[in-house]
Order: sequence, then C-alpha cells, then structure tokens
Amino acid sequence: MGTGRATAENTGAGATGAVDAASSFLSASTAAAVESAEAAQAAGAADRSAEVAVLAALRARPLRFPLTRDSLRCWAYLAGGAVLGLVTVVLLLALTALGLGLSVVGVGLPLLLAVALSGLPAGALERRLLRLVEPAPVPDPHRALPGAGRPARLRTRLRERATWRELAHTLLVAPPLTAAGLGLTALLLFSAMLVVSPVVVQVLAPETVMLIPGHAVPGPLHALPFTAAGLAGLYLGGHAGALLTTAHVRLARLLLGPREEDPGGRVLELTRSRARLADAFEAERRRIERDLHDGAQQQLVALTMTLGLAAHELREGADAGAGDAGAGDAGAGALALVDRARGEARQALEQLRGLVRGIHPQVLTDHGLAAAVAEVALRHPVPVEVDLDLPGRLPGPVESTAYFTVTEALTNAAKHSGATAVTVHGRVTDGRLVLQVTDDGRGGADPAAGTGLQGLADRVAILRGRLMVTSPTGGPTGLRLEVPCSG
Repeated sequence: MGTGRATAENTGAGATGAVDAASSFLSASTAAAVESAEAAQAAGAADRSAEVAVLAALRARPLRFPLTRDSLRCWAYLAGGAVLGLVTVVLLLALTALGLGLSVVGVGLPLLLAVALSGLPAGALERRLLRLVEPAPVPDPHRALPGAGRPARLRTRLRERATWRELAHTLLVAPPLTAAGLGLTALLLFSAMLVVSPVVVQVLAPETVMLIPGHAVPGPLHALPFTAAGLAGLYLGGHAGALLTTAHVRLARLLLGPREEDPGGRVLELTRSRARLADAFEAERRRIERDLHDGAQQQLVALTMTLGLAAHELREGADAGAGDAGAGDAGAGALALVDRARGEARQALEQLRGLVRGIHPQVLTDHGLAAAVAEVALRHPVPVEVDLDLPGRLPGPVESTAYFTVTEALTNAAKHSGATAVTVHGRVTDGRLVLQVTDDGRGGADPAAGTGLQGLADRVAILRGRLMVTSPTGGPTGLRLEVPCSG
C-alpha cells in the first residue's frame, strides 16, 4: 500500500486548476526573489553601517544640540539603559553564583543554561530601548520558528551565532557602558542641583548650606556661580550623552543585529521576498479577472445580443420576401451563418466565464469561502457534500488559498480518482482554519506527479500553514489544510 504525502515546509507560491500559470510564473521568478533577498540584505548591511541619527543631529547643530529634544532622548535612553544594565548584571551574578553552587548536585545546570541564554531577552530589551534614539529599528537576528516545540527552539537558539553575540554584549559590553551611563546620569543630576542652588539656599535660610565641603554659602547671590557651573555641566553633558549614545548604537548594530553570514537572516528575507512576490501576483490575477469580467465578457454579451437582433431582422426579411425564391435562399443562408456565429459567441462567453471563475471567482470576493465552495460543488460532476462552519469572513489570502485547495482536490477527484462521492469539511479551531477534502476513489495520488499539489503546498507555506495529502492505494484520498487565520 503506497501513500502519497505532501507537506508544506518550504516557502513559495503557487496556484491551481485554471490558474496553473501562477505556479509557472512564481517558479520562473525564484531567481528574482533571490536577487531581491540579496538586495535587501545588502540594504540592511548599508543601514547598519549608516551614520547614527544622534551623531548626525549633533553634527548638524553642535552648539544648539544640548537644547534640543534629541539631547533629552539621549539622556532618557542612557538613564533607562543604566537601570536595565544594573538589574541585568545583578541577576546574572546571582544566577551564576547559584548555578555554580548547585551544579555539584545537577540542579544548577538549568540555571547556567539560563545564563547562557540571558542575552536573548537582554538583547530584545536593548533593541526596543534603542527606538528612543534611532528611527530605524535594529532587526532581530534570530530565525522565526513557527510551530516549533521548546526543545527544537532551544537547540536552534544555542546553535545560532547571534545568541552568543548577544551574550557577549550582555556580559562584556553592557557593564562598562552601564557604568558610564550611571556616571553621566549622576553628573547630570548634580549639575541640575547646582542650577537650582540659589533656590535651595533661599528656602533653607537661615540654615547653613555647603555646596562644597567646608565652604558655606552665605546667600542666594553667592550661589550664582554654582548655577553657572551647573548650566555648563548640563551643556557639556548633552554632548557627552550624544557621544555615549553613539557608542551604544554602533555596538548594538554590531552585536545585536543580523549579519550577512547569518543564514537565518538570508532565509527570512528570501521568505519575505517570495511572499511579496506572491502578493503581487495575486493582485495582478485579480486585475486580470476584473478586466475580463468588465471588459471582454461584457463585449461578448453585447455581441451575442447584436447577433440576436440581426437574426431577428433576417427572419423578418425572409418572411417578407417569401415569394422571391432566390432572395429567400440567400436570406436563409445568411440567417444560418448568423445563428452559427451567435452560438459560437455564446460558447466563447461560457468559456470566458469559466476562465474568470478559475482566476478568481466573484462569489469568493462578495460572499466568502463557504458560498464559493458551495457553488463549485453544485457544478462538479461528482456529488460533493459540503460541511463548512465558519465564524464569518476569513482574511483574503486564507480564503483564496483554501478555495483553490478545494478546487484542486475536486479537479483531481473528477479526473484521476474515479470517485463517486466527495466530502468537504472545514472548521476554525484555535485560530486556524482546518479544511479536509476526502473522496472514495482508487487512491494512489502522487503529489510530485504534476497534480498542482506542490504549488499549493508552497502557497500554504507562505501563510505558515500545512498541506498534507494521504492517498493509499485503493483509497480513500484525503487532503488536509491547516492555515492560521491571522494571515
């Protein structure tokens, strides 16, 4: 007993049935997708080497920079980073000490593993904190692992170079930068205190105030030099904050962002490129369907009506000239040609309507998946039982993929399986559309035999779904689609 099975594991795009051109188009465009991925990767590397936004603002307005909002954002970033770094260092020291102490009994090994993976949350928080000063976010260097279990995710993260770069940033780079940030924050607070020193002296009078140990300040006027010193400290602190923030950003780009040698970044960008390519083709296919429906189809309808009017006029003329044998024969011949042309126009109109339905049925756009599948079932030569219980309209890509999956399965059942009955069952469970198409045919379907199933599997993979076909010899054949309804 043989079993054919197709599982969507690789990303791509495809189409089915009357739109096999979609699969050919996307297959022929794989090289374009790769080039797009490489260009995007190069653009990402260029972005990472671009000038830091804070440094660019400092160079544009060096004298006024401490008085701008960019300077305030730098101070907020450094203060937040100092607090985050201090908490991280304390937690890591505690986990390391506890893990080493308990490692002799084996309990400390999970704690040491947590220390090794501590760069993941710390790096994610640092990338989010960078948004205070950088308009362009630092991309996540890790591969997306949809549907993977915890053991698989753990193994993958431990093998990624980005994980160890993030750990190096957390253990080696963050502590000195945290210390510098704490020092600058303390300097700014002290400078701010000096700025308001005349007010402090006035409020505390007649108590003795010593801003410098051993030197009392007699009155508010004598505190004005300290105010000037505080303003100078704030002014210089603005420049120092910009330079320290620049160092933070450059090191974050170097250690916390993706690199060209990371395979995950290239695979992710290739996936996104092919997804954009599939979206572009879907939009083009809908445009073709709309043009055929509103253009050529309407013209054929008008042509059929015109031929009908011409046939009516010829019949009246033939009745009026019934006494003239020669004219009657000519009129009858012309009427036969018009009737033949009218029949051919009707046939062309039906073929065009079938082509439009194959490209993208209007009922799917207007009424949703359940109505579109019901319409296909009514026109199918094999009896089809439809049981679709959906909560409402699904996202457009999900509906389109599910519809063409059903039509491909029904087409294969009618052409190859010899089935006498087909069932279509669909539900939305835990945010995923689960669709099952089963026929009672002879089975033995081979997904690699050019039935369009591989193109469907690629298309489903773009939506992070799965397409499974089970077809043992002797039947039955079952096709199961699972796709997230979030798109």
